[in-house]
Amino acid sequence: MRILLIHNQLWAHYKSKLFSEINLALKRTHPESAFLVVHIALHESSRSEMKDDDTYFPYDYPYKVLFKRSLDQVRFLPRFIRLLKAFHEFKPTILNVTGYFDWAQILLMIYARSRGVKVVLSSESSAMDRDRSAMKETIKKWILSQADVFFCFGKSSAHYLLRLGIQRSRITVRHAAVIDEEIIRTNFLEAQSHMRKDKSNFVYVGRLAPEKNLELLINAFINVNNNQKENGSPWGLIFVGEGPSRATLEKLASASDNIVFAGGHPWYKVPVWLAQSDVLVLPSKSEPWGLVVNEAMVCGMPVIVSNKCGCVKDIVRTGQNGFTFDPAEQAELEEALSFFVHNPSKITEMGNESKLIIAPFAAKEVAIEMMDCYRSL
Repeated sequence: MRILLIHNQLWAHYKSKLFSEINLALKRTHPESAFLVVHIALHESSRSEMKDDDTYFPYDYPYKVLFKRSLDQVRFLPRFIRLLKAFHEFKPTILNVTGYFDWAQILLMIYARSRGVKVVLSSESSAMDRDRSAMKETIKKWILSQADVFFCFGKSSAHYLLRLGIQRSRITVRHAAVIDEEIIRTNFLEAQSHMRKDKSNFVYVGRLAPEKNLELLINAFINVNNNQKENGSPWGLIFVGEGPSRATLEKLASASDNIVFAGGHPWYKVPVWLAQSDVLVLPSKSEPWGLVVNEAMVCGMPVIVSNKCGCVKDIVRTGQNGFTFDPAEQAELEEALSFFVHNPSKITEMGNESKLIIAPFAAKEVAIEMMDCYRSL
């Protein structure tokens, strides 16, 4: 069994965690197998500042990087030529591509299939994460027909594959939205043990950009806090992240003394801010998944998540570990925020439910599922 996995960029820490766990699982149970991850480039230009700290998280799996620059700078033809060369050098029996928006990877799938190589396609897409056209969907169905089996993030991406005509039995992994839960939880507990909180806080983690719907969050938060003034101490709202909307958001937030902009931080430092908070809020207008929800849940936090985020069907259970809401309806978000303001005793109980719900998305378990699928092909 020789597994060649194609991935866009090296600097993607949670994917690297999963690749490391796959490599460990293969070594443990199939030491005769060979595993190689080919990263096309180092990073996307918009995320070049997100480089992993190699001393903090080493890349503990066999890999090679085809282009030591931004993915955006790699044109189709050289990309395909290098992928084809890597394919011939490694001689895989299984090819795992991690997306179908790259024609270089699509052509490699077709070529691999013509040579009798089994093809696995990893998909994060859901029906709600972008506009669809009939022509694009037809092309996509043809692309998907080139794969033997599929790995997907969760129910939303699995449902989309089913809608495109993929048989249920060919979707073999449904929990591929993983994080490095061990590091996130450890850093959270460490920060929590050294911290004295002076107020309860909601927290948002991510880019400060229009599609994240953060103006709605600020307006809803201010309304809820204004209504709370006579009934107790106001809550705080923490924004962790940077982005093009920061100046606009700061101006809007100036109407409140309880909103803090913490700036951007590496992924492994985000738990420090989660430890200062009580409930995560992700109000996005559209989100393929929302891995920050996983991060909050492994730390035992309740969550409030827009119903346009891909993760809601899998890991957000209304009234059990949090709430979902329509991102176009500010009143729905205010109702969810108000629940925790008026029922602080529910935070621990619902946070414990979060830890139970997120357990199937543990990287080690998902890696074993993937390995078992490779073995069955």
